[in-house]
Amino acid sequence: MAPSLADLTTLRVGGPAASFVEAEEEAALIDAVSAADDAGVPLLVVGGGSNLLVADEGFDGVVVRDARSGITVESVDTCGGAVVSASAGQNWDELVARAVHEGWVGVESLSGIPGTVGAAPVQNIGAYGQELSGVVSLVRTWDRAERRVRTFAVGELGFGYRTSLLKRSMHSEGRESDPLAPWYPSPRYVVLSVQLQFRLGTLSAPVGYGELARRLGVEVGQRAPMTDVRETVLGLRGGKGMLLDDPEFGAEPDHDRWNSGSFFTNPVIPVEHLEHLPEDAPRYPVRSSTPETSTGPSLGAVDPAFVKTSAAWLIERAGFAKGFGLAGEQSPARLSTKHTLAMTNRGGARAEDVVALARAVRDGVRDRFGVTLVPETVLVGVSL
Repeated sequence: MAPSLADLTTLRVGGPAASFVEAEEEAALIDAVSAADDAGVPLLVVGGGSNLLVADEGFDGVVVRDARSGITVESVDTCGGAVVSASAGQNWDELVARAVHEGWVGVESLSGIPGTVGAAPVQNIGAYGQELSGVVSLVRTWDRAERRVRTFAVGELGFGYRTSLLKRSMHSEGRESDPLAPWYPSPRYVVLSVQLQFRLGTLSAPVGYGELARRLGVEVGQRAPMTDVRETVLGLRGGKGMLLDDPEFGAEPDHDRWNSGSFFTNPVIPVEHLEHLPEDAPRYPVRSSTPETSTGPSLGAVDPAFVKTSAAWLIERAGFAKGFGLAGEQSPARLSTKHTLAMTNRGGARAEDVVALARAVRDGVRDRFGVTLVPETVLVGVSL
């Protein structure tokens, strides 16, 4: 019997899958994807399930869970740094912990992000001023259109703020049999493995986020010991309910952690539209997703045409406080009591409850500020 998507996602909502395959080898993953495409049925590839909201009716297609793991050190030297490959099913934070321990610089601020390595380049995951794109060198994929393994170099991946060529292929490139049919909810390019290139050292990459810099006692653009950065980031994420429950602990579940991460992305706004925002709204520079150098104290170049603001700030100023629910404290789905960007399952929520809450928040922000928040969570079978 196929499992419920509630058992495969961190939000713990969603109905059953029509069919389920757990792939423990790359060949099995490719075979499962190809079989679904040959049969013309929808495909959902799942790793950690930390960025998904699936309908209560379930998924009328094939769910493929990438159960692989593995980190391979391809080379380490003082000139080239460390070149490391990881399978797409590899737990992301385990890779970060190893990087910090080994002195591989560039992902320490991405500590504690749930999910797998395969999802990381699709979303171009980022946190606390650091993005995955700064260390990616190659991404190996299965091209569902051409039915072959296809490798993308970093310059071909079209990285941007929480986006990439891989993510855009969910919507922009239709099937040959039907050019209007997108490769949704899984991209045309299914990630098989990711190669990363790290500088070696004990100090972090330049710290690019004010809150983190303050906690570390450094200025933005300066470095800090990597172990300190990881410890501080884990503390910040834990304080916002953005770490997963550890099943080894027997305490009552923290329902603030029953979420899909940040539900909305932070809005990126053209500078000419800033007049529509209150003067005290946060304003952050929009930087290139690739640092200007890999060795010096450099962050990505600033794009002067855009400014990023805080979705959490907009949500709170639109009247949605931490813990908000459409039916008050009795709501099965509520904003986290620690962070307003997370939609949480309080123990009995359905997908429709989470959608209703997200829709109310989106509409409230739009009505108050004229800014339409865009989901970062992948919606499967539901829509705002």
